[in-house]
Amino acid sequence: MAEHDRIEALKREIRHHDYLYHVLDTPAITDEAYDALMRELRALEAAHPELVSPDSPTQRVTSDAPTGQFAPVRHPVALLSLDNAFAPDELREFDARIARVTTNAPRAYVVEYKIDGLSVAVTYDDGVLVRGATRGDGVTGEDVTPNLRTLRSIPLRLREPIPGRFTVRGEVYMPFSEFNRLNAAREAEGLTVFANPRNAAAGGVRQVDPRGTAERGLFAFFYDILEASSHPPSQWVLLATLRELGLPVEPHAEPFDDMEAVIETLPARREQRERLPFATDGLVVKLDDMAQHRVLGATSKAPRWAIAFKFPAAKGRTRVRRIWTSVGRTGVLTPMADVEPIQVGGVTISNVSLHNEDYVKEKDVRAGDHVWIQRAGEVIPELVEVDLAAREGDEVPFFMPTRCPVCGSEVIRLEGEAAHRCQNPACPAQVQGFIQHFASRSAMDIAGLGPKLVVKLLAAGLIRDPADIYSLTMESLTGIERMAEKSARNLLAQIEASKKRPLAALVLALGIRFVGERVAEVLAEHCGSLDAIMAATEEDLRDVPEIGEKIAQAVYEFFQRDGVKDLVAKLRAAGVDFGHATPRAADGPLSGQIFVLTGTLSSMPRSEAERRLKALGARVASSVSANTTLVIAGERPGSKLLAAERLGVRVAGEAALLELLADPRPHAGGAQAPSETGD
Repeated sequence: MAEHDRIEALKREIRHHDYLYHVLDTPAITDEAYDALMRELRALEAAHPELVSPDSPTQRVTSDAPTGQFAPVRHPVALLSLDNAFAPDELREFDARIARVTTNAPRAYVVEYKIDGLSVAVTYDDGVLVRGATRGDGVTGEDVTPNLRTLRSIPLRLREPIPGRFTVRGEVYMPFSEFNRLNAAREAEGLTVFANPRNAAAGGVRQVDPRGTAERGLFAFFYDILEASSHPPSQWVLLATLRELGLPVEPHAEPFDDMEAVIETLPARREQRERLPFATDGLVVKLDDMAQHRVLGATSKAPRWAIAFKFPAAKGRTRVRRIWTSVGRTGVLTPMADVEPIQVGGVTISNVSLHNEDYVKEKDVRAGDHVWIQRAGEVIPELVEVDLAAREGDEVPFFMPTRCPVCGSEVIRLEGEAAHRCQNPACPAQVQGFIQHFASRSAMDIAGLGPKLVVKLLAAGLIRDPADIYSLTMESLTGIERMAEKSARNLLAQIEASKKRPLAALVLALGIRFVGERVAEVLAEHCGSLDAIMAATEEDLRDVPEIGEKIAQAVYEFFQRDGVKDLVAKLRAAGVDFGHATPRAADGPLSGQIFVLTGTLSSMPRSEAERRLKALGARVASSVSANTTLVIAGERPGSKLLAAERLGVRVAGEAALLELLADPRPHAGGAQAPSETGD
């Protein structure tokens, strides 16, 4: 069957590119080309659901409804922790203990960075992933299989067939880049930020909905085989075996002939640590020979053949000179500690975010305090604790201002939120942040329009909002200090090109609260145009897949503001592409038909039903019109059912939807939609 062969070929090709990207770190195609392969595979599987297999790359995020709980999983062997060493002499003592048991046999070692993440065990049956579990207490963990399946660095099928049961141990972690992105988004929304990448990774793995895990940007490294029909002879061969199977391993692992060679490399390792893209608090030193592992055995808590060497924390003591508040593009006020400059981990720190009022109270930090500063995850400056013993009595407590420090407008804290917000949308700080966000890479991508230039344009009165960017001319730009004609020409070309950015980029650029990249993509795909998004009611927006009540309310209220309507009118007049009136449907047996879903489906999430209908060529609309082909009504349908009855649009129940998805071909008489139902 041609479709079967093409699906298998696509699966092999996608797995190969996952291996190149996540294991070898040598991607061979662009993200766009990879996405095109995935789209083709999804379309073929939607048309031929009988050909969908559990190891397909499309099945990473399953359609299973979240249960809100995790079943216990007993590990095949205990997942032990490690004893610690803090100085070279302690490593020598560790080596001497091994020598006494192995009667001075040669002792080679393998050194890997100790990843600061969440330990997991992943099981394959005949090469196909069947279970993923957290470490738990080492004996029993939690079944988080649907969540771990969302990580592209964890293969759903091994590259080489392994007969029988094969269980490996690894570490799920969050790279610093994702950690910074996540915390910035949470801070903008007034949510509590994560203290470090490990906490963020652990919370991501234990999301009750796998889609939440998929959005966390998590990765994994593997370093041990817990269960297999045969084991490699050494740790170094074990790592090579894992890599050949498609399981990523820590890329800086290195073999050494003896412990002194390990100790000699410690200074270089500490320096290298500062440049790593992930958090680590030290090294794991493992005896290489597996036969010696078996001789040495383990205590009830840790193996006798491995030890963790802990790096000293990158921490320093300084003094808080003052506490001030910055104002972001969403109006959130963030307390900042201005500290006496200090070197921590090779970086000079002079300002530290205190996040919000609750954080300041929890730490009890005051102007004049002596404090300990560290770089959270070796990247973000973090105030660890106040040196209370050093207080002299003249330290000044901090109180959140009731007026915006930039514009003087009222500041409020909504119930249930951690953030205080300036209520003036025309606040200069918000305007500047809004324009910078609008021009940012993930939004309208106007290269050359950086923060310094935005400040100059605002000061010169050339722009007052993002739409004014499109009124800039060569004459106005070259009048700006240090703006050469060539730079002005390049910037104008970037501004013109931004008019054709995808709808999702424009939605993101508008800076709607709670609307990040994923939500912007969902709104753009579902509605098709900015006009359709603006025309949607709050109920319509709640019916969009992945859009909850909070986001729906924020989007609806955003477009009701007079200032926003004026901004949108200016963007329209400037020629910015607002998308198309209706999303372009894929070709398929339901092409040309318009479906509307309302209520709760018991067999699958609404997002899954929408995806499968679209794959068959249908358009799924957010509201009922005279052109609607069919309304699918689940349990507790909303006002769309009344609209369908008023307009005489046919209504069907969930059983008819399942019938349609199973056999979407035209039936006798040309009727493609299922029969009417009174459900």
